[in-house]
Amino acid sequence: MPLGPVEILCIKFPSTFIKDEIASALRTLVENQTIRIIDILFIRKNEAGAITINEVDEVGDIDYSIFDPLISNISGLISEDDVQEVAQSLDNNSFAALMLFENTWATAFRDAIVNANGQLLMNERIPSHVIEEVMATQV
Repeated sequence: MPLGPVEILCIKFPSTFIKDEIASALRTLVENQTIRIIDILFIRKNEAGAITINEVDEVGDIDYSIFDPLISNISGLISEDDVQEVAQSLDNNSFAALMLFENTWATAFRDAIVNANGQLLMNERIPSHVIEEVMATQV
């Protein structure tokens, strides 16, 4: 079964925990079949700058059950290069979540395009600040 578009997302937090509201929002996205989480891991940098990298089921002080059944099979598809790049960019005493996910909402649309012999020519994500800047010049 082919995957829909896959993205990697990294979110940095100034503390070392994830609030339940984040897990709740992820759960809603998964239950609505908007996304499917392929892999997720956590990167911590302590006060001394030491880095710890954990898969969701390896983190002792995070109740990873809040992600169940969001993550049924941790796949390890996030590259070591991505992990190291994020880890090096973190400030001391901070925390990041790195998530690889499939945009399942796009799968049926992609299949319809393929069935019509269509070809994807461009697919870019435009950051919201760019859109806001353009819209501000339109006023």
